[in-house]
Amino acid sequence: MKREMFMRFSAHPSNVSVARIAVATFAAGADFTIPDIEEIKVAVSEAVSNAVLHAYPGGEGEVTVSVTSQGDELVIEVRDQGCGIPDIEKAKEPGFTTVPEHMGLGLSFIESFMDSVSLESEVGSGTAVRMVKKRCP
Repeated sequence: MKREMFMRFSAHPSNVSVARIAVATFAAGADFTIPDIEEIKVAVSEAVSNAVLHAYPGGEGEVTVSVTSQGDELVIEVRDQGCGIPDIEKAKEPGFTTVPEHMGLGLSFIESFMDSVSLESEVGSGTAVRMVKKRCP
């Protein structure tokens, strides 16, 4: 059975925890284990935090989160319509950050906790992070 959830919210730091809890609750309903849910929570937090911190410098915007569960897969997509990422390969490098007080490990955490990750971005149009977590049979 296919289940879906969609959220749209303002790119405000307080909404990171809202997205994290909502996706974790959705994953629990799809019978993911507690360790898997903990990894999903970190990945969602990092993806939404990146959108909040980087997508709309000096302005307001929206972040969307869609989640689909079908079979043994949970697919999560975090999307913004912000400034985009000029160099995706550079952004994926552990420790790279445009915000000096941050560690630059968000994408590294996402990639380590999820089974697959794809990142699409266009300067001036926004970014989409697609994450897949597979449930062990």
